[in-house]
Order: sequence, then C-alpha cells, then structure tokens
Amino acid sequence: MTTQSNDPYFINFPQRIKSIQEQMHKENIDVYLGSRLRTLSWTTDAFFPWRSYIVIPPEGLPTAFTFVIDAARAADDSWLGEDHVYGFAPMGGQDQIEQIVDFIKDILPGGKGRVGIESGMSNYLPEGWMTHYEFQQYEAELSGCELVNAHTIIDRLALIKDAGTINRFKEASRIVDIGHQAVFDAIKDGGWKGMTETEIAGIAGLAMRRAGSEWEWSFTGGNEIASGYRTGFAGGACTPASRRELQAGEPLMVDIHSTFKLGLGDHSHNYLIGPATDRQRWHADNFISIVKKTLETYRAGITPSLLAEQMLEFAEQGGFADYMVPGYEHGIGMLGDEWRIGLNDGPLPFWTNPDHLYQENEVLICAMQYACPDEAIGFRYENPIVLFNDHCEEMSKYPLTIEEIA
Repeated sequence: MTTQSNDPYFINFPQRIKSIQEQMHKENIDVYLGSRLRTLSWTTDAFFPWRSYIVIPPEGLPTAFTFVIDAARAADDSWLGEDHVYGFAPMGGQDQIEQIVDFIKDILPGGKGRVGIESGMSNYLPEGWMTHYEFQQYEAELSGCELVNAHTIIDRLALIKDAGTINRFKEASRIVDIGHQAVFDAIKDGGWKGMTETEIAGIAGLAMRRAGSEWEWSFTGGNEIASGYRTGFAGGACTPASRRELQAGEPLMVDIHSTFKLGLGDHSHNYLIGPATDRQRWHADNFISIVKKTLETYRAGITPSLLAEQMLEFAEQGGFADYMVPGYEHGIGMLGDEWRIGLNDGPLPFWTNPDHLYQENEVLICAMQYACPDEAIGFRYENPIVLFNDHCEEMSKYPLTIEEIA
C-alpha cells in the first residue's frame, strides 16, 4: 500500500472512486457491483485471489467482499482498511449473496434502483465476470432493482495509465531484467548442460523474488520456458515450463513474469544453444528485425490493424511471413487486466477492436511469436510498452538479441 503522494508508485485511489461515481451518476447507476479481478485491483490496490466483489455506493468509500479466510490479509494490503473489506462465509446470512444483497439494500432508498454489474466473456480464465447463477440470485433477491451491465465505466477510466501505474510497471520490468541476467549467468559457458526448463524457471523466479517481485503472476504457468521443438508451436504463445532437458543445437525461449504493487513485468528473451546452423541464425535475424521494426512503429495514433498490415508487408519483403503468427500485442493493466485492448467496441464483442486508435499513455504488451514447427524453431517477444505521440518506450531494458550459448 502506497499512501504518500510524493512516492513514485503513488496512485490516487480515492480519486479513482470519485471518477467511477461521477460516471455512475451520468449513467443513472445507483450502486456498482464489481466482480472482475481487474476491477478489484484497480480500486483496492490489493490482490484478491478468491471470488471477490466490490460495492461502490453513489458517494463515499466502496466496500470489498472476499472469502473470510483471506479478508484480514486483503484489508491489511488495501488502502480501504478493515472497515471496508468484509469476509463472507457459508453461514446463515453471511454467504456472498445474502451479505452483499443486504449491503446494497442499505444503500438504496426503498431497496430500489439501478445496479451496475460486470457481465461478458473473455479468453482470460480468471476474468471474474458475474456468473449466470450469481445474476439469477442477485436479480431475485434485489427484486426492486434493475441489473445493468456497466463494466465499460471501469474499462474507460483504466485505459490511460497514470504516472504511479506506469512507474510500477517500470519497476516490475527492472526486476524481470534481473531475472534474465540470472538465467544468462547460469546457462553461459556450458552451464546449461543437464538443466531442465523447470530449473530455468526457478532460477529466474528466485532472482526476481530477491529483487522484490511478489510472484510470477501469469496464469499461463508463471515463468514460461520452452526449448527445442516446443519453441516452434504455431499455437504456442504460452509454454509452461516442462521437465524437458536442454539440448545442444536447439533454441531456448525464456518468458518470465514479475509483480510489483500489482504492476506487471512480462518479458521474453531467446537463445540458440550452440552450435547454431546458418538456417537457425537466419530465423533469428528475421525475428530480431521485425521486433525492432514493430517497436519503431508503435506510437499513439496507430491502430492494431494498421500496424499488423505494415509488419506483414515487412515480413513478406524479408521472405519470412509464413513464420509470423498474426498479432503484435495484447492488453495489460493492473493485475487481472489482460488480453483485450481498449473498450468493448469492436466488430466481435469482447475482442480487441482492430481499429482501436491508440492514445498517449496507453500501456500494452508488445507481443510477437515466430514459429517454424517443421524446423523445430521459434521465438517469442513480449515487453510492456507505454505509448507517446511519436514513439513508444520499452519498459524492459534487457538487450534485444538472440545469443548463441556455447
């Protein structure tokens, strides 16, 4: 919890709540019932791993509800404190439905009004949308209320990142770089011999923990390590570390994750374990060239579709378009805010709008995958970037190379 305004990681959470309440007033929402992990992170500044909710009244402080076994810890982490973090339990009147219904009724005059909820879909499993069962129960118990989908209020406000959020991401990225350096130091000069992917993940994890990372946040397996043929999956953007042993003459992909105050580090680095062939080096040079081109192109004012068109043309000119997996980014925000970029305003509901116009101080993951399964080789690049009017800034500063390790 960061409460001093001169702290580089300070976020004005009370102002965030007031901004939500202003939007609620404009949209005639009397109470906001949030259930997504991203909403809990953005409003409470605490990690809520259990099924949790936040109730935001028309004025004043919100109250979070989580499983009773974790409520004290969550209250201690959050700026809200114990008076506004409640625990629910499977006892009479204390389960999450009854407890929250009673709380909302106390807010609404006469028990009637419009309750904003969060309903939708995502390819990110721990999103936290309200379930069908929950909706039925709340609708029945709040019979005098209208439940309306209102998640766009949070999505719109969270789109442009403030300085404290950006600085948290930068610190998480600095920690990731320490993890990468630890991996390099461990595998160089033949140190890789006899190592497994899981060992590589552990080396990175220990170094990042020592540097202050709270956990390897990615639900896709923590630190994702792939070697040999596993790097070349065309449908392999997530590679939880396996017990596969590293081998000479193969590629190695190291995609590691850190967490700092709910800001997220996410960076991939690639190696060739020698001896590398000319063909492997050709693939590696292709990948480095398009990553550099992509980073040079990202800025406010461009769209995902326009950037993809330009990068595809670049890859075609280089003769390696067949190996590029379409897509050059995914969304990111405070913990739980992953994958979709921008608002739910595209042609396919709850997917990124390909014509989303990037704005200054948006943060996203520059994410690229190069895959040649027939030759058992592939590479991945991920790095949080912040957009400016004429350029982007990569938050991880680890060198963009593909080293050959002897």
